[in-house]
Amino acid sequence: MEQLLVKTRSHDYPILIGENLLANFDFSPFIKGKQILIVTNETIAPLYLQTLIDGLAKEKTTEKIIVTCILPDGEQFKNQDSINQIYDVLMQNHFNRDCTLIALGGGVIGDMVGFAAASFMRGVAFIQIPTTLLSQVDSSVGGKTGINHKLGKNMIGAFWQPKLVLVDMTTLTTLPQRELSAGLAEVIKYALIGDLTFLAWLENHMEALVALDLSLLAKAVFVACEHKANIVAEDEFESGKRALLNFGHTFGHVIETYEGYGNWLHGEAVAVGMIQAMQLSQKMGYLTPDDVWRVQVLLTRAKLPIAGPKIALDIALDLMRHDKKAKSGQIRLILLKKPGEAFITADYDAQYLCDVLS
Repeated sequence: MEQLLVKTRSHDYPILIGENLLANFDFSPFIKGKQILIVTNETIAPLYLQTLIDGLAKEKTTEKIIVTCILPDGEQFKNQDSINQIYDVLMQNHFNRDCTLIALGGGVIGDMVGFAAASFMRGVAFIQIPTTLLSQVDSSVGGKTGINHKLGKNMIGAFWQPKLVLVDMTTLTTLPQRELSAGLAEVIKYALIGDLTFLAWLENHMEALVALDLSLLAKAVFVACEHKANIVAEDEFESGKRALLNFGHTFGHVIETYEGYGNWLHGEAVAVGMIQAMQLSQKMGYLTPDDVWRVQVLLTRAKLPIAGPKIALDIALDLMRHDKKAKSGQIRLILLKKPGEAFITADYDAQYLCDVLS
């Protein structure tokens, strides 16, 4: 089992990465009260919920009250209605401030459970158990929680750090290929914004990663989480450097919002968004056509799209203005000065942006 430490103002917490952890891990150091709510979805529940319950029940240090909440699966359910379902279970079972919420699922479950934990009784403990590659390398780490609004993705939420992130690589064996590829988009993102050595490593091992080599995937998860942990320690509330983690996201969120949440997977939209950001960087003179082509090839090998749906320019621009990084109505973007070196800016030719969106 590999371990990383995330350092934040509220508390430090570990990311633990290994295989077969759900059934064998000792959760007792991370759960202080008796009341535990496991929140998962209809897809994950039949696969791993009982294993987790059995693992928790093995610990005899305190008598536990374990309750479950099973939500529908999909980005389209990442909304206030689902949050209210979590609140209902908490209230009906008389949960108190010493309770612990456990998120068992992908990024949608993790984001919603984190937001519920941040807001229930003004803040209770929660644990992240991410079961998709995308959530393992990105959304489970760093404390960004929230839900979608019909006008924008992740516009309602809070910063609330988990007590533990437990990454059981074995859960990837039941992950659909499309979801695995979506997670690889976020892995590639870390390389593009700050690690050329990692980019070369991904190019050398992409077919094995796609083929579900768990040992190589564990290394990719470790490197990605290490990058994110370092950035979160420096900028927990996204006032500066942490915004670089949104490379490709401003463009990608346009696709997700326009197409309807869940029709395009987050990683698929981010893959296209990274290409669009690189195309704009090329128009500004930072990147060469070969730089863009190199990443297009890598994304294609990861079985990811490199071109998005046709969206009217005025609609795309309006959706971009709803992005969280926008200030005073001005769209700020994360671009590349070169592969491995990202920066955030609002200083770009608006016509170049229109050209890329068109």
